[in-house]
Amino acid sequence: MSRSRVLSRRQIEGLIANNQSIVIFDNKVLRLDKWLERHPGGKLPIQHMVGRDATDEIKIYHSAETLPRMDSFRIGYIDGPWVNFEPPISGGIFRPYEGEANMRKCAKTITTTLCPSKTSALPGTDGTCNKKGAPPPCPDAKPPLSSVQDKLDVNQLVTGTLDKFPRSCTQVEFMDLAEQLEIDSDIGRFPSVDPATQRTIINRYRQLHQKVQDDGHYECRFWEYGKECIRYVSIFALSMTALKYEWYMTSAMLLGLFWHQIMFTAHDAGHLAITHNYIADTLIGIFIADFCCGLSIGWWKSSHNVHHLVPNHPAHDPDIQNVPLFANSPMFFQSLRSTYYNFDFAWDRACEIAIKFQKYTYYPVMGIARFNLYLLSWLHLISPRSSNKGTAAWTRPTEILFMACYWYLFGYRLLWLTIPTWTLRVAFVLVSHIITMPLHVQITLSHWGMSTADLGATESFAQKQLRTTMDVDCPAWLDFIHGGLQFQAVHHLFPRVPRHNLRRVQALVRDFCKDVGIEYTIFGFVDGNKVVLSRLGDIAKQVEIMVACQKHNVETGDMSI
Repeated sequence: MSRSRVLSRRQIEGLIANNQSIVIFDNKVLRLDKWLERHPGGKLPIQHMVGRDATDEIKIYHSAETLPRMDSFRIGYIDGPWVNFEPPISGGIFRPYEGEANMRKCAKTITTTLCPSKTSALPGTDGTCNKKGAPPPCPDAKPPLSSVQDKLDVNQLVTGTLDKFPRSCTQVEFMDLAEQLEIDSDIGRFPSVDPATQRTIINRYRQLHQKVQDDGHYECRFWEYGKECIRYVSIFALSMTALKYEWYMTSAMLLGLFWHQIMFTAHDAGHLAITHNYIADTLIGIFIADFCCGLSIGWWKSSHNVHHLVPNHPAHDPDIQNVPLFANSPMFFQSLRSTYYNFDFAWDRACEIAIKFQKYTYYPVMGIARFNLYLLSWLHLISPRSSNKGTAAWTRPTEILFMACYWYLFGYRLLWLTIPTWTLRVAFVLVSHIITMPLHVQITLSHWGMSTADLGATESFAQKQLRTTMDVDCPAWLDFIHGGLQFQAVHHLFPRVPRHNLRRVQALVRDFCKDVGIEYTIFGFVDGNKVVLSRLGDIAKQVEIMVACQKHNVETGDMSI
């Protein structure tokens, strides 16, 4: 097959049906089969882009030096605008193509049951999108900046509508209605997902990205990290000084504050947002996360890369897959297959009880969430997922070494040899770890109160990020407390922009949202917490309604549930 030929939509569909990883980039057709296992970011990000125009995703996640290498995977071109397929990993169905002799190997159809989607915007045979949406906004109209009350009203409206639904409905009917209500709410509040409207948003987003580059916002202000390092070293030195004078709880609080602050820079390094060099930023991330904090940067990158591409999708985003402790979507009200963890999140009586109280357990669980990160870090490092190949092969043994050093220094030298009694040791661990709670609240704050609806494959990258992500409003002098995580919507649009530049980019994003009619969600820290707690409470209420439906069906003899 000539690498310069123009491939039709049907030919590309046939290649995907033959289990080939085909991605569109700048009108080029890329076949990434050989790169799938060697991709430093993992294979799942590629699998979520199969059949899609991933131009925006590829450009914002990769450096300018990396982009020319994409051409080595080119097998042809497309002619004209591309309408996305639903990827196989999301339930996409692809037909074999046998129109030419050199395409006859496309002999099977792929259909996955990992995440069957009733809401997919699968293109029709004419290349148009089947999903209907609200008409595009008037260009002169100002898009609403989401208010707290509006957000609370949306959540309560869905729950209130479900409460009026007949108790004779089955569990499947209940979940279908809950899912559709959220979809309808988003379709009514955001621009239409038809290809023409989304193409306009895509073009405007690309202009915005070019301006971000031209204005120098990708350039790291290293003196800002110099000031950060002074703060980190000062906090750590104070912690060790307090430890020397046997002020154990003071030392624990300062050590927890040190972990809380320094992990912001690990986050930047994980996105290659400091030096923009893979080896340099990976080493910075490993030193901070693994050596200083005992957490695997490899685990974080593995899950975080997927989270950024499919934010708030119940079946795909590992950051919201927290059953049985938490559920922020009615899609968890049945056993749900996670494409990240590759196992089923079972829904049972224990889940019903735990979710009922989730708005009350939210802060206590966030207080001890760091212990779970230790477990996830080691599970990742001993799993095949961490066995990188190619240029990233060195990362796994380096992480294991650095994490072993952390446990030697923290577990043996500090806890065992320095602190005299078991009571003080336990208290030291609890205090130091609970101090990091604001970091975990900040992480969940940006997404747990936002939509989990899937509007289909035609939704643009920019609209999906803004629809599922919340920013937190705060004065500039408090930026060091939030560590850049208060600009999550901006960060999701431009993940490699250094966090010290995000406040400047925020102004451009506001103008972009006004221009294309996309709602920009930003609340103060307190109001953002109210939105998250409201969402958790509404989901708990929905569980109670569903259980009432189940009891009704049992009492009336309808066992179809």
